[in-house]
Amino acid sequence: MPRQAPNRKRTHADTRRPKPTERRRRPEQAAAVKQDAAPKPGVRWVRIDEEGAGQRLDNFLITQLKGVPRSVVYRIVRKGEVRINKKRCKPDSRLAAGDEVRIPPVVQKQKPETPAPSARVRRLVEGAVIFENDQLIVVNKPQGMAVHGGSGLSFGLIEALRAARPDARFLELVHRLDRDTSGLIMVAKKRSALRHLQDEIRGKRVTKLYHTLVAGHWPASRTEIDAPLERFELRSGERMVRVSDAGKVALTRFQVLELFDGYSLVQAFPVTGRTHQIRVHCAFGGHPIAGDDKYMDDVSLKAFRAQGGQRLMLHAYALELVLPDGQQARFEAPYETGFAETLERLRLRRSGG
Repeated sequence: MPRQAPNRKRTHADTRRPKPTERRRRPEQAAAVKQDAAPKPGVRWVRIDEEGAGQRLDNFLITQLKGVPRSVVYRIVRKGEVRINKKRCKPDSRLAAGDEVRIPPVVQKQKPETPAPSARVRRLVEGAVIFENDQLIVVNKPQGMAVHGGSGLSFGLIEALRAARPDARFLELVHRLDRDTSGLIMVAKKRSALRHLQDEIRGKRVTKLYHTLVAGHWPASRTEIDAPLERFELRSGERMVRVSDAGKVALTRFQVLELFDGYSLVQAFPVTGRTHQIRVHCAFGGHPIAGDDKYMDDVSLKAFRAQGGQRLMLHAYALELVLPDGQQARFEAPYETGFAETLERLRLRRSGG
């Protein structure tokens, strides 16, 4: 009797082998997979031109790595991932024309889309321009408009100006104003102009004159307040400033312009540029700025509101400076309607009208 082959269990090796076309991707399939994969960011080398020379490294990186937190920028510099001409550097290193900056790949968080400034806002900002040349724009900023977005604001003056001028290569704020302060603000159109103007401000060669309405009669003999200022936070998290020996030197010069019944219009010249300097110095001198809901006492604030006052009565009236082209200039900004109407009501009351 013929011998039968013994029964054995089928193993994985006995299963049908895939066809070669199933085991291997065709070249075009492999290429398609590579194309679908997200490209990895690589190291960039950026050469600094004449326009970019003079700026600090950290400020340069912030513009190059939009959306990357400052803490990350400082960390990659500290770790040596950023190099200038292949050498380690510090955040405050100044860039020179011809420098080559190594910028490592950094994962940038996708920011949610924010509302763009409307056509009305863009027209408002363009209509507030009082001077412009190829290096500088001077704007009479409306009261209530922040100079830039942030802290819950989608945009401010600079974002609105950029939206109104999408082809502009460079628009940067030279200095700042509080949101509730109206008046003159400078915007540089070139980095060289930005450097010049900020150097002039640091060197105290720019005169900024403010007009402000304060409570009470400011004595003509009080021509300056020299009192150090210190920042602090309330329990609510609100940021404030106070006079304190532990603070930074702060000096403001004053000149009485006009007296009213219970109020004075004064000109303030902040020799130093501390946060809320004029507001805190006026309150410290016993004459808080009308409409100041941070530093004016509640009784005086209610009395001002009862007379129709609806805004902080502080206006950046004039700027005196040397322009980047070497010309001496003085700019003046007319009062906004709300500011001018408040003064007119006080004049009528003074005259018995």
